[in-house]
Amino acid sequence: MKIKENKSIFLQYFGDTPQLRALDFLIDNHFFDYPLTEIAREGNVSYNSLASFFPDWVKKRIVIETRKVGKSTYYKLNLENSFVKNLIKLDWSLTKKAVLSEVEEEVLV
Repeated sequence: MKIKENKSIFLQYFGDTPQLRALDFLIDNHFFDYPLTEIAREGNVSYNSLASFFPDWVKKRIVIETRKVGKSTYYKLNLENSFVKNLIKLDWSLTKKAVLSEVEEEVLV
């Protein structure tokens, strides 16, 4: 696992847990699909941790299976799920708030 230097706004607000790191990675890359190994690596989560909660996400339709390549199954956020839609909106709202706040600070200085 690599250590992420700067936490995203999402993680700054909600904490830094394996579930939130994986979710943060998937939100940031919601147009693409990934195998579990890449979600774990890029989300900075151990594969075993991801494997412990990911089946529940599939069951709840937070993520959906998109395709199989060899032995790997690829997943992405379910953009039709209202919970996921609201998470993406929340992430954008927090990011917008943080950026506007930075711009205001620069103007005042």
